[in-house]
Amino acid sequence: MSAEPAPATADAATPAADTGTRPGPPQPRQRWWGWGVDGHDGPLPEGAAKLLAAELGDGGERVEPVALDAVVVPPSTLAAAARTALQDVVGAPFVTTDHAQRVSHAAGRSYPDLVRLRTGHLEHAPDAVVFPADAVEVAAVLQVCVAHDVAVVPFGGGSSVVGGVEALRGGRSAAICLDLTRLDQLTSVDPVSELATLGAGVYGPDAEALLGEHGLCLGHAPQSFEFSTVGGWVATRSSGQSSTGYGRIDALVRGLKVATPSGEVTVHPFPGTAAGPALRELLVGSEGTLGVITEATLRVRPTPAERHSEAYAIGSFAAGVDAVRDLEQAGAAADVTRLADEEETRFNLAAGGTAAKALGLYLKARGRGRPCILILAFDGDPDTVRERRRRAGRILAHHNAVALGHEPGAAWESGRFHGPYLRDELMSAGYLVDTLETSAPWSSLLDVYRGVGAALRAALEARGTPALVGCHVSHLYPTGASLYFTYLARSERGSELAQWQAAKHAASDAIVAAGATITHHHAVGVDHAPWLGAEVGPLGLELLRATKATLDPTGIMNPGKLLP
Repeated sequence: MSAEPAPATADAATPAADTGTRPGPPQPRQRWWGWGVDGHDGPLPEGAAKLLAAELGDGGERVEPVALDAVVVPPSTLAAAARTALQDVVGAPFVTTDHAQRVSHAAGRSYPDLVRLRTGHLEHAPDAVVFPADAVEVAAVLQVCVAHDVAVVPFGGGSSVVGGVEALRGGRSAAICLDLTRLDQLTSVDPVSELATLGAGVYGPDAEALLGEHGLCLGHAPQSFEFSTVGGWVATRSSGQSSTGYGRIDALVRGLKVATPSGEVTVHPFPGTAAGPALRELLVGSEGTLGVITEATLRVRPTPAERHSEAYAIGSFAAGVDAVRDLEQAGAAADVTRLADEEETRFNLAAGGTAAKALGLYLKARGRGRPCILILAFDGDPDTVRERRRRAGRILAHHNAVALGHEPGAAWESGRFHGPYLRDELMSAGYLVDTLETSAPWSSLLDVYRGVGAALRAALEARGTPALVGCHVSHLYPTGASLYFTYLARSERGSELAQWQAAKHAASDAIVAAGATITHHHAVGVDHAPWLGAEVGPLGLELLRATKATLDPTGIMNPGKLLP
């Protein structure tokens, strides 16, 4: 049990480094209460506001986040001896209990996280935030934490949407957040082998900038791209928006270094090996529960000469699924292939302003009053892009897709990282908004789609808050595809978390019942842990626990995550 929460203030013992008079820890890149940085928010688009009010009900009075100094966090329980030992490793300026740092490292960016942050009620917060400079310091910090019975929560950009960075103690005396953003260098480049080694704390835009100096790119761009890190991607088996073309992060990882309480594990970047089960597969997706990823060697590629985005309209989601399956299995899919269902398309057109309204009228005139929009983006040299577009266009013509040209694809491209800002505005306007995702074989994909959508609608309708549920396919494989659901409902004031739990549990049960994966690219964290056993089986869980017992025998690493 935590001590009785009390308002925290900046630690009087925090060295002057935190004031800027000496080198101090990096400041959080994201605002503490929501997504990203100020300056990108806007009012809810008029068309979207009208649609939501008409179908879900008015959200009521706006709800703004509390002030930072009104956020309540539990008092730090980090013992003086433990703090001194940590300072001896990383330097006094890089161990802080500053209130703003503790709040900024207390939660990720899931809907429950944001509810807690915006209302100022954080049940859990790190007892200190520690900023190691390199892998040597990471390893030494872990040994200090073993000796002093302190839990360690690895932290990159803090963009987890499954509770993956919540500062749970797991019965330990205290919990520190291990912020890895000082591990921010490109340490080696091998353009001949198309390999590059990056520190775990390198943010997405910085990774591409560093690689770009060598004429290379990674091509991994999840929606969190601007505010997530290489280490976070690897730890959570991230899927980028271009994963159909470039591959998921687990396909891009060739080598790793992982600091664990039992020592360092190194995975060499061999092009292939028959030397037993792949340790890489065990460590990628381990979510900080086995150790701390300090660097990753990734497959990179020459920076493409151009990217061309375009869009098509298809008559139904089922027809669209058939079309993108044909594209993938014929080897003709674009690097980005994103098919929105009727409901997601309808909401996007309502939220899109004048150009989207004109597109809607055009489609209605073409007999596509309830269309599904397919976005494609091709990377490569001009001749290759041209040929790929022609091949995809021929296949889509067989599915009666209507070509919409470049502009809708370009509009998606320009706003593809801004969805979370709209989520913040929807929450302020009084709406529950969340996402969840899965994947399944092509043969059962539509059954999963219908089952999960029905479960979400029924769970929220039962609470008197009807839901709008949209979905898109965004990651293709020869054998199947992902499904990414977005759902909205009028929020239950004062019962926001109970409302969210009802929807989340219903959808998760439906996913498991349909034989789909509990998570395709958001990882397990806390939110999906209860359903992991249904996917990997009891013996699979024991195998994971045995690995943890070997690498983390005292159980300090990210307690409460991944394993139920």
